[in-house]
Amino acid sequence: MMPSTTLKNKRDHPALRIVIPLVIWLGVWQLAAHCIGHDLLLPGPVTVGVAWLRLAGTAAFWLTTLSSLAHIFGGFLLGVLCGVALAVPSAYSVWVYRIVSPVMEVIRATPVASFIILLLLWSPTGWVPTIAAILMVMPVVWGNVTQGVAQTDPLLLECAVAYRFSRGKTARLVTIPSVLPYFMSACNTGVGLAWKAGVAAEVLCKPGRAIGTALYNAKITLQTPELFAWTAMIIVLSFAVGHLLKRLFRVWTGVVQT
Repeated sequence: MMPSTTLKNKRDHPALRIVIPLVIWLGVWQLAAHCIGHDLLLPGPVTVGVAWLRLAGTAAFWLTTLSSLAHIFGGFLLGVLCGVALAVPSAYSVWVYRIVSPVMEVIRATPVASFIILLLLWSPTGWVPTIAAILMVMPVVWGNVTQGVAQTDPLLLECAVAYRFSRGKTARLVTIPSVLPYFMSACNTGVGLAWKAGVAAEVLCKPGRAIGTALYNAKITLQTPELFAWTAMIIVLSFAVGHLLKRLFRVWTGVVQT
């Protein structure tokens, strides 16, 4: 729960809300690393930062990052499209819902590792992270969009009928604004799931150029600072993509409401 607005400092700069907690937790991390006293077990933030800068100075680092970003974000987008494509008929047809629902529940219940191992048998190695991301994102989007359509205010739909709105106008002014918050929530959740599933798939299938492969190589060579540096890169990419999506949703919301 967020604190009351009366407790907030009016002079509190937005950047301070990020910087101060970040500095505190970096200090806790540095203290823990100092107490352990061995970079192999827990390198400090300075050591990890130096490792990241060393990696970032190579072209291979950025090519690897872009390759993983393309595969995983591509899987995220395809998962969103598949989820929406299945959610719309599921929301308006009981039989479509009954047919699709068990499949989505099975995907949700199946461990990611099981899917990855099966995908290694069924598809080329380079496609495994993308398909894993699709499978993780699709049920979340399907469930949220279906629920959003079901929660559309019936009074607004009756008004649309009374004013003889076309289907397109009803969708733009009534259905989409109702579904949009559910869709945005699904995408915010799906971004994290896509990265977790995609990188896990890369670790297991070890494609030629991928962050997961770099994580695996850092682990087997006991390069713990590089392991943390690559992990930090994954977190940064996940936050960056999530922030970009939020900005796009704000623009889209403004377009829909006009």
